[in-house]
Amino acid sequence: MKKYFFVMVSLFVILVGGFIFAQQSSSNVCCEKTMSGAWCQNTQEGQCDPAFRKTPTSCEATSFCKPGCCIDSEAGICSKNTPQKVCELSTGTWLDDAQCNVGQCSLGCCMIGSEASLTTLTRCKKISNDYGLETNFRTDIIDEAQCILTANGQDKGACVFEKEGEKSCRFTTRQECGGQSEETIAGTFYKDYLCSADELATNCGPTRDTICVSGKDEVYFVDSCGNPANIYDANKIYSKDPGYWQRLVAKDSSCKPNNANINSRTCGNCDYLGGSICGKGNADYGSFVCRDLNCNINGKTVKNGESWCEYLGENGNGQDAVGSRQFRHVCIQGEEVVEPCADFRNEVCVQETHPEFGNFVEAACVVNRWADCVDQGTESDCLNKDKRDCFWADGVHYDGGNGGNTKNLLDSEESKNRGILADGGICLPNNPIGLSFWEANSNAKSICSIGNSAQLVTFEKNIFGSKKCSGNCDVLTPGWVDTMNRVCVSLGDCGAHVNYVGASTDKGIIWKQNGRRKNIQTGLFENFADSGNEFVVQETVEEKKVFNQ
Repeated sequence: MKKYFFVMVSLFVILVGGFIFAQQSSSNVCCEKTMSGAWCQNTQEGQCDPAFRKTPTSCEATSFCKPGCCIDSEAGICSKNTPQKVCELSTGTWLDDAQCNVGQCSLGCCMIGSEASLTTLTRCKKISNDYGLETNFRTDIIDEAQCILTANGQDKGACVFEKEGEKSCRFTTRQECGGQSEETIAGTFYKDYLCSADELATNCGPTRDTICVSGKDEVYFVDSCGNPANIYDANKIYSKDPGYWQRLVAKDSSCKPNNANINSRTCGNCDYLGGSICGKGNADYGSFVCRDLNCNINGKTVKNGESWCEYLGENGNGQDAVGSRQFRHVCIQGEEVVEPCADFRNEVCVQETHPEFGNFVEAACVVNRWADCVDQGTESDCLNKDKRDCFWADGVHYDGGNGGNTKNLLDSEESKNRGILADGGICLPNNPIGLSFWEANSNAKSICSIGNSAQLVTFEKNIFGSKKCSGNCDVLTPGWVDTMNRVCVSLGDCGAHVNYVGASTDKGIIWKQNGRRKNIQTGLFENFADSGNEFVVQETVEEKKVFNQ
């Protein structure tokens, strides 16, 4: 057991920078700071540092040198009669109470592990923080002897007492054996002894039975009075090792201390962090073993406490299936628990592997920060993981419009390309948001319309009347349809895509040329899946062509 040692700290006054309140017959002012560097001194006016304040009165009567209580939480010290200015310089907290009669500086019993000391609340907090423990400060104990006795009261051992004319025993704490209340036992305490110890001559003897103890991980032997003994070890029954039933044996000195001993028939030295705890099972003696806390997931062992993500279909890079949801799985004491992240992919599941902890996997559902992806104009802003969850796609860009009215583009000579355009790059949600597109008041239309594209194609006509595309010809190809669909799918539940059960549809994308709708065939999905199949669209050559998604 780790020991914590610290000394009692009493209230005292710190002499800082040579300040003093002694009245001198030759003094006529209070200097906030003297030429020699001393603070708050009653002295001659010529001794004052001109950069600081002075007043023709006693320092005790000033606001800046008035004595009070200075509480230094970082050092854990309360200082009486400390001038306010001096306290501020030491980054302490100054209170208008020269004798420190405040709660933070009141004396009490500070319990640190198995040690205790009479000190202040401020000092107790400091020491507790140093050891990474919770503050246990007893204001009802203001006597040092009682404080130390209280700490020792947590010692474990045998409490021997008379019961119905017999010498009986209970394994408990020194405090509970004191007999100071109805809940305690009036007995004689033997620190670190087991009730089955032969020299105590009680009616409690060794057995071959075992128990689980509340708050403990291990399997324990139990004596004939029901008291826990040492950790179960099949080689330490009384007939094999009587000494094992006399005094306490530490966990690290018990059987196989560096092993979780999962389902061991002979050793009950369980380790929760290693994946085991006392539970029902088959052992050489008794009915308890170190039960396995790990999970078996499809033949793979997952450690107790580990968590991982599950995705319905493809995940990330804008390709999440329509209707899909993400889940967090966690292994809790041998049971797999499934926790869904927020629906419509408002939350996504992320996981991380910690090599420093034996490749321990940890997952969590986090908010999907997708909303401002398309507004990012640079790749560095797009991939800023501290602010958003996006990915960068080359080959197209967004001009800030949504494609507009395609009829206007056809009728106006001043028309220009709008919406999603070729070249450059675009920032898109890594996990597209789910959309309730079947509802009348859904925002699906406004989000999906970001993926619209209105394009102007020019043609040249020769003297024979034949026409040949001369500008922006790529938008007439199936490849452009595929590119547009990739963008549309990445915005949300838009475009031609598959749902989480694998069913596909091409109703989420429209291809028009000169106002006439083109047919989107199933080949689009084959091309989209990079299967190598060719997607061909038959078209009529016109002078102006428009693609609208």
